[in-house]
Amino acid sequence: MTLVGPAWAEPPKDGRYNALPSETPADFKPATGAFDYEKRDVMILMRDGVKLHTVILVPKGAKHAGILFTRTPYNATEMTSAIESGHLAVSVSHDDDASDVLVQDGYIRVVQDIRGKYGSEGDYVMNRPVHGPLNPTPVDDSTDAYDTIDWLVHHVAESNGRVAILGISYDGFEPLMAIIHPHPALKAAVPMNPMVDGWMGDDWFHHGAFRQQNLEYIYEQTASRKNAFKWAVNYADDYQFFLEGVSAGAIARHYGMEQLGFWNKVLAHPAYDAFWSQQAVDKILAHEPVTVPTMVVASLWDQEDIYGAFAVYHAMKAHDDANRLFLVAGPWFHGQEVGDGSSLGAVRFGSDTALYFRQHILRPFLAHYLKDAVDVPAPVNAFVTGANRWETGSAWPLSPAGTLTLRPQSDHALLLGGASSASGSVSYVSDPAHPVPYRPRPVGPMSGRGWQHWLTNDQREAASRPDVATFTSQVLTEPVRISGAPRVHLVASTSGTDADWVVKVIDVYPDQAAQQPEMGGYQLGISMDIFRGRYREGFDKPASLTANVALPYDFTLPNANHVFLPGHRIMVQVQSSWFPLYDRNPQRFVPNILLAAPGDFVPAEQRIVTGADGTTIDLPLSKGV
Repeated sequence: MTLVGPAWAEPPKDGRYNALPSETPADFKPATGAFDYEKRDVMILMRDGVKLHTVILVPKGAKHAGILFTRTPYNATEMTSAIESGHLAVSVSHDDDASDVLVQDGYIRVVQDIRGKYGSEGDYVMNRPVHGPLNPTPVDDSTDAYDTIDWLVHHVAESNGRVAILGISYDGFEPLMAIIHPHPALKAAVPMNPMVDGWMGDDWFHHGAFRQQNLEYIYEQTASRKNAFKWAVNYADDYQFFLEGVSAGAIARHYGMEQLGFWNKVLAHPAYDAFWSQQAVDKILAHEPVTVPTMVVASLWDQEDIYGAFAVYHAMKAHDDANRLFLVAGPWFHGQEVGDGSSLGAVRFGSDTALYFRQHILRPFLAHYLKDAVDVPAPVNAFVTGANRWETGSAWPLSPAGTLTLRPQSDHALLLGGASSASGSVSYVSDPAHPVPYRPRPVGPMSGRGWQHWLTNDQREAASRPDVATFTSQVLTEPVRISGAPRVHLVASTSGTDADWVVKVIDVYPDQAAQQPEMGGYQLGISMDIFRGRYREGFDKPASLTANVALPYDFTLPNANHVFLPGHRIMVQVQSSWFPLYDRNPQRFVPNILLAAPGDFVPAEQRIVTGADGTTIDLPLSKGV
């Protein structure tokens, strides 16, 4: 039997179909008459012929308006259309750095994809170094910012020819690049939580310890122009994933990361050699005049870039002869200043500190330099945690008043100043097979609220472990006010030939808290960081440690601005792992810890020397309470 299909399925004898007309226009033009802004999508030519994708949002009726400019590797189109809306404030509300200030003061908003990312042409290089030994080409982020600003002031007719550049994190790195040989139209810069020195204490390392959870970021950010390849794991707990993965290098190989240029650079430069030091932005800006008014914004609990803002402030302040440098230090996680700043984890601040920053510090700063408004903020605005209030000053740290030396004792007491008792020690066994978690398990990725809040997590879980040494003061009868960076002088020995040292300065709340019961006995980290022992003789000179010999380790903890209140206690914790954020130290010296093999990891007895000539931590005291 022959099956015959329907007549409409038979091909025509002349081989041609009568096509139905397409219902999709060749060039659709949206009707935007009801919008309160105009969106322009342009490609701006750089001096080397590369074109950068730029989105310009102009409020309807704008005349002689200042421009707020952001350069980003995170998709300019998405940042300018967070929610599709005809209202500018809604459209940019979720991904804009200062959407309320933008709308209130009628600024033109410009967001640009940096070269090599999303809609822009050219090649992507992570934190592209400025022209010099690490970048022999004639272009960098400084020249790209210059060329873009030059185009904007000549082609955006509604502007007044004044530009401010601002951004957070990587977007905060870009304003620092723009103030190097800046365009004359650049009138203000606001680097918020900027990436400054990726080895010393920002994204990639802290004092030599690698932040291995950032493998996901490196993978997604550099594997494609549009972050098309996503990091996938078969674990609900990053702790278990990284433990079974053994080393950062082994995990990277599993993901094919040897194809990624930036990862190969990290792998080749585990120490603080010229590759890192020559691109450290604070070192570069230490030799640049401060010609553009710059407001550096720091977060006191920044879980990603806690080092950079203060480092670049100090580097620039040394030659800020015309008083163009400003600093803001808020009680925030990374980027929280553009969200709700009423609390951070369990810690409450009594007001929306982020809203205060935007309305009473950022807004008048921008208006002063873009609109000739009279008022200008104080040179330093810093929130005092513990006391929960804003203070102003002329320089950071605020009102220095000497130091208070914390002296751990062999009975786990912590003396506040004065003379120590006879020398002693406290020991624990650090086992790489059971590293100390940096936050409660299961440990999620570097995203979401668990990641944002971890620096304010209760440290009691760590204090209960036998591989964490804890030293606690008597109950305070008077407030202790600090402002600045604590200095650690750790004296310790290890039975291994390498070791990591994590030191935490902690505010211990009273055993009961009437107004907030969950804060009873809470152990709040005020300043905490890690130091890789192999760098004790120099960050560019990794060397094995002499086993069972007490050695000094001197390093600086992150800046704090805090009052330890009466009724509280001060605690110091010392441990030798902070996992899985930081890769495990094998505790046996190997040339490159990123490539450590399973057999390299050994338990070690760590001994903290206390008392006379032992471990001390100097807190930077400040006047006032």
